[in-house]
Amino acid sequence: MRRMVAENRLHPADLILPAFVREGISEPVAISAMPGVQQHTLETLRKAAVEAVEAGVAGIMLFGVPADEKKDAAGTAGTDPDGILQVALREVRGEVGDDLVIMSDLCLDEYTDHGHCGVLDADGRVDNDATLERYAEMAQVQADAGAHVVGTSGMMDGQVGVVRDALDTIGKEDVSILAYAVKYSSAFYGPFREAVGSALRGDRKTYQQDPANLKESMRELALDLEEGADMVMVKPAGPYLDVLAKVAEAVDVPVAAYQISGEYAMIEAAAERGWIDRDKAIMESLVGIKRAGANMILTYWATEVARWVGRER
Repeated sequence: MRRMVAENRLHPADLILPAFVREGISEPVAISAMPGVQQHTLETLRKAAVEAVEAGVAGIMLFGVPADEKKDAAGTAGTDPDGILQVALREVRGEVGDDLVIMSDLCLDEYTDHGHCGVLDADGRVDNDATLERYAEMAQVQADAGAHVVGTSGMMDGQVGVVRDALDTIGKEDVSILAYAVKYSSAFYGPFREAVGSALRGDRKTYQQDPANLKESMRELALDLEEGADMVMVKPAGPYLDVLAKVAEAVDVPVAAYQISGEYAMIEAAAERGWIDRDKAIMESLVGIKRAGANMILTYWATEVARWVGRER
């Protein structure tokens, strides 16, 4: 009876798998703060993509982790056609074609030796406009490598419009933009920094949003939509369900929410200690995100949960 009258239920097609691929490794590397998640080799990444397709997962979001010696102040590995993310995009697209929506993280933080999401000026501050030029280049090489969707996660002002123009210039009008329209400066990103080998010292409060604010997020959302965003993102998900609900009510484009590394780590850690029922907690957290209005959920449990809900159907 409860199943029959449930107002919200998960479907495998609601789920997107974030995945990390690291340059120069021959075996996957476990991420200590995220039990069960790893930095992939190209071979294991292709396998993960196939498993996601078989489970019915809708998409995969790829993050590249370059070799340390290839990081520099401008993040040039991020725009190198033979950089790790571009190679991974080609490999995954070649493996699964259009059976999985292939998304790419469009940001410089993985590739800079200072760990910020943009290039810095002479005073060590992020230079918004100079960074937009780099984002335009990134969008083009990622689209050429096979991305169906680019995820503008850097939170620079004007990034969506610049990326849209850059894609259109090279005839990639059909590549969509998932705008990280609402991305808070959050303590819950901690495990992610290990996952991408971030060199960041300090914080990103000058360009990510204040957790205390909602109106600020709605202004950012409106700007991204005006610039041509095809989909919008709220990140993190769990601590910001009220924001997610407001965004979902306000827009007529698909809304994504990212259940980030810290959210994942908390559930896994508590379950390991026997404090909570792992599987039930995972499902409850995801149903809550769906109930709040997300059409798509990025979660590191995507393939596992897709198998669960697929069996229930």
